[in-house]
Amino acid sequence: MYVATTLYRSHLITHQEPSTPTTFFEVTKPIKLPRTKCCSQLILEHDFGYTYGKPPILANYTPPLNCPKFSKIVLEWTATCKGRQFDRIFGVWVSGVEILRSCTAEPTKNGIFWTVKKDVTRYSSLFIKNQTFVVYLGNIVDSTYTGVYHVKLLVHFYNEVKNFDFGADLIVPISRNVDLNDGLWFEIENSTDVKSKDFKIPRNVYRAVLEVYVSFHENDEFWYANPVNEYVSLNNLSVPGNGAFREVVVSLDEMVVGVVWPFTVIYTGGANPLFWRPISGIGSFNLPSYDIEITPLLGKILDGSSHKISFRVTDALNVWYVDANLHLWLDGESMKTEGKLLEYSCSTLSFSLLTNFTGFDGSFITNASRSITMTGMVKSSYGTITTKSSQSLSYSNYMVMGNKGNLQIVDQIIEFNDTVYATMPSFSVYSLESFKKYLFNWYSDNIYQGNQSYVSVTNVTLGLEDKRVKSSEYGSSVSSVKNLQNARGYMIVKGHLVVQGLGSTQQVYKYNDDSCCYSRNISSSDYLILHDKVIDSCNQRTWSHWPLKIGKKRSPPG
Repeated sequence: MYVATTLYRSHLITHQEPSTPTTFFEVTKPIKLPRTKCCSQLILEHDFGYTYGKPPILANYTPPLNCPKFSKIVLEWTATCKGRQFDRIFGVWVSGVEILRSCTAEPTKNGIFWTVKKDVTRYSSLFIKNQTFVVYLGNIVDSTYTGVYHVKLLVHFYNEVKNFDFGADLIVPISRNVDLNDGLWFEIENSTDVKSKDFKIPRNVYRAVLEVYVSFHENDEFWYANPVNEYVSLNNLSVPGNGAFREVVVSLDEMVVGVVWPFTVIYTGGANPLFWRPISGIGSFNLPSYDIEITPLLGKILDGSSHKISFRVTDALNVWYVDANLHLWLDGESMKTEGKLLEYSCSTLSFSLLTNFTGFDGSFITNASRSITMTGMVKSSYGTITTKSSQSLSYSNYMVMGNKGNLQIVDQIIEFNDTVYATMPSFSVYSLESFKKYLFNWYSDNIYQGNQSYVSVTNVTLGLEDKRVKSSEYGSSVSSVKNLQNARGYMIVKGHLVVQGLGSTQQVYKYNDDSCCYSRNISSSDYLILHDKVIDSCNQRTWSHWPLKIGKKRSPPG
């Protein structure tokens, strides 16, 4: 009998839990802070009880008077919860611009605590004027789900230092309106569902980057383990299908400008929930966003007219939450810039599927690739800037079903490379290169014990590698992240209750850049930290922001 992996998250934990409150956390490098005065501001303090289907919580924001100029901004979310509750997705927006997508930790009867800190300096232009914070956390409280999330949201400002990157001059939200009983994200429910937002930009923009937020839920929470439709129908199953490939397609006025092949984030109730106590899955507390350089297309949207950004998800099932932020850099010396698209190439999705199964058992091999390249020019007071941006992506997924469909093995690799080159006639303004690899391995076997109970054995490996190179004729910087997580465990399940179980997690995180290195090797089992070694040999040098000045000509900030 086939047991869908997506059912695992439906289980409630009833076995023995810690007698004292537990602190949960996601392993990542600490935020690098300047040695300047810090001003902290409480944005919101709220208890999220039964909030599902209700409007989001609003909070007014006023720039801090005691920190009028700042070079680093850190958003801090702290929360406590006690009782029984599933993981819940939530988002934080500033006047429609999303600055955090996250997942709650699952509580215990004696309580949990967790903190998420995120560097939000790239959104600095939002924080210099009055705004409205919007927080949505859809939670259910009743006789079964008793956990109420007690939340504080703070922003920490650090006084200005020289040569810091302020980020974009203007950020345009590509999200839903706030007068809804949900988050501001668009909900994409199937493969034909397209969500769009009209927008206008100022006429003096010289650079544009679209930042996309993505999360997947319900029937597609474990999309990377979904069987193909033929397997589902021939075996008369009622489990999610559509295969194991997904891509978020982003279009500007019906022209594809980029795609996102997302990292396989596992939320705190996913796979075996005991894995993520207290170490959460990679990206679960701070879901990644994905940048798409659309500067080459500025010539199409600098006309002062309304334009449209659209989202769809290939082979999607219900439901995907998607929205975006359009980061814009303005030419302060000009009322109007001019642009032109010089070259555009978007390959169709190359996709192959090889199936070999009989009944519930067999194998499935899926491969995909795609590339997008755009070149365009912008005339500004800095001169004529030619920008070339490209995406190159490859995907492979090998899936095995055995033991009459109760055993599943998934081995998946996504490679996701982006490059941006901006040049002027006599020199290179800047280049940005990003090389990503997402690794996922899944082993799950369910052994029936009779009396409506079974043992579920699950092993999961999550891996993320990300190397970024920035360069100009004045210098270069290189940063890299390697993050590998191995989790093993079992659950004895009766009905939808976990009556006994064990989860163990081991993680190695390594970060390096030109001025800092940080690593952490940590392991846990049954709520206890077994080993934790941190190496932090960062020196006190700060990242440089190149002035990029050539003779009497001014150059745009990179």
